[in-house]
Amino acid sequence: MISWPANRIGEALEALASRSGLRPKSVELPAPPADLADNFRRLGLWIESAASSLGLEAEPEEIRYADLERKLASAAPAIVRCSDGRLLALLDAGTILGPDLQVHRLGTEAICAELCADAEAPFSSELDDLLEAAAIPARRRERVRAALVRERLAGTRVGHAWLLRLPPGSSFQLQLRLARVPRRLAMLAGAHLVQYVLWLAAWFIVGVGALEGRLDRGLLLAWALLLLTLVPIRGLITWLQGLVSITAGGILKERLLCGALRLKPDEIRHQGAGQLLGRVIESEALESLALSGGFLALVSVIELVLAAVVLAAGAGGVGHALLLVLWVVMAGFLGWRYFQEERHWTEARVSMTHDLVERMVGHRTRLAQEPREQWHHSEDQGLERYQTVSRAVDRRGALLMAVVPRGWLVVGVAGLAPAFVSGSPAAALAVSVGGLLLAYRAFRRLASGMWNLTEAAIAWKQVAPLFEAAAREEIPGSPALATMESAGEREAVIEARDLVFRYPNHSEPVLQRCNLSISAGDRLLLEGPSGGGKSTLASLLTGMLRPESGLLLARGLDRQTLGAQGWLRRVASAPQFHENHVLTGTLTFNLLMGRDGWLSEKDHQEAETICRELGLGPLLEKMPAGMLQMVGESGWQLSHGERSRLYIARALLQGSDVLIFDESFAALDPQNLRLALDCVLNRAATVMVIAHP
Repeated sequence: MISWPANRIGEALEALASRSGLRPKSVELPAPPADLADNFRRLGLWIESAASSLGLEAEPEEIRYADLERKLASAAPAIVRCSDGRLLALLDAGTILGPDLQVHRLGTEAICAELCADAEAPFSSELDDLLEAAAIPARRRERVRAALVRERLAGTRVGHAWLLRLPPGSSFQLQLRLARVPRRLAMLAGAHLVQYVLWLAAWFIVGVGALEGRLDRGLLLAWALLLLTLVPIRGLITWLQGLVSITAGGILKERLLCGALRLKPDEIRHQGAGQLLGRVIESEALESLALSGGFLALVSVIELVLAAVVLAAGAGGVGHALLLVLWVVMAGFLGWRYFQEERHWTEARVSMTHDLVERMVGHRTRLAQEPREQWHHSEDQGLERYQTVSRAVDRRGALLMAVVPRGWLVVGVAGLAPAFVSGSPAAALAVSVGGLLLAYRAFRRLASGMWNLTEAAIAWKQVAPLFEAAAREEIPGSPALATMESAGEREAVIEARDLVFRYPNHSEPVLQRCNLSISAGDRLLLEGPSGGGKSTLASLLTGMLRPESGLLLARGLDRQTLGAQGWLRRVASAPQFHENHVLTGTLTFNLLMGRDGWLSEKDHQEAETICRELGLGPLLEKMPAGMLQMVGESGWQLSHGERSRLYIARALLQGSDVLIFDESFAALDPQNLRLALDCVLNRAATVMVIAHP
């Protein structure tokens, strides 16, 4: 047997993660419910929660017939659910980890056949009759049969998979190691070293032959063979460099995106659009500059080591090599001075960028209300400061890029002068000149590498908060609660006792000794003046904010027990209009972005039905692509009222026990308000509406 029973799925997850080097946490997972195998959506919730408890992520993904081989090649490690309900622990593309904890190497074809057996079975006899009637030769029949099956079942779902991955906020070094980045970097360094050794050997042969006057055909042939050998080595270097760049850059981008999503609302609210855009720009700069600078520094170090060896073997001896070491120290000092000036210049540049973006965001307001003579107020001072620091950084940059490599030529030749005057052999002088030129080339790379690394180090200052925010641990919750059914009638779904909350740097609490009880089926209206704490209470109930003191329970359990995702399944909200957003994507994506697991045709139909109940039917008829129409900033522009109803539909489609609508109906006219209220009251189990009196 190679498939796992549903009651051992927790053991399968832990064993698969350990075998794959993911280093799962040592926790005791509860036994899954007995009926878990019959409902893949509940199975998915349990697997995702269990993976979170192990410190991992389980990414759900559908497996279609046409994509099966490609999915198997990239999915591992993964838990795969066959169409008949059997569970496979996929260790790599052709390897299964069995319930006996033994590795079974079946091959990709055998695993594909295992997954596709049920889907192909109904067509087996039909295809046999068709091939017989068409008189297809026996030698070609299998190929024709496979082509027909592939065409017939291309879009058929043959299974579900949960891809086990490290969370983006986990150890960055471990993620790089699992992606084999250090190994490929070592191979890259080795390839560079081999390239330079072959290159030096080739020119050594030519130099010896020329200086000794015996440059015969054999030496020329050896020289040509060494140069030809450099061609595949150079190709390998280019391939490895691209592979490392793409892999490391992808891991970095994923972590920064995760960090951006884990920032607290207050951390984002206190930053302007210019500051947020600045972080995005600097994150892109960090990736490109760090990688390019790192590669240049790696190559220059290899060249400098080889140059030191060559110089030590030349006419100048060890003293010439020590002179090279001293020049490297001097280059490092110039690089540090350049870093200091570049940091001041970046601060001035980023400040100007922030101001510019803020002015662009508020352009309409400035045109309508700000006096024309104040439009460019304080810009001259900023430009003058920017010009001053720009001159300073340009001077340091010129010293770094020009003096370091060219200065070495002067110093290196001066260090070789005593040997030249003393009449050293021509061969030894030639070796020293070769080492001197190799070091010059290395210093050119080193100067460029230090320039890039300096830019990357400064960009890191902007990006570091995102990188570090990704490491914030989310509360996993218990897998036993992930599949808990909805609340029963009149059961208390929310209980708040003596809640106290104050914002940072505020002495007075916004909420003090707040008590609230919401039962299943309740319809609540919360009214109050602006600034009275209504939205703050909503943020506390949804878990966006944490109370300073007091007790907050959802169906008798706190957020620590339920976990972050478990809490959201019980309490969801439609925030205020200015805090909600239509993302660039299809209308369907914007509606169903809060749904767990896979989206089925039923989910799409439900989304369209809710849209029509909210009065968005005319909009769907007007949009050329209907539910698949691109909306957002770069797509179809929705009106204020249409956006409000989209936000309402998005909250309804989350299917949580309690839905909180924070001034979601304020922008609707009376007719659409009536439609929206009827839809919400008919579909939401428990509702709280926040509004002004």
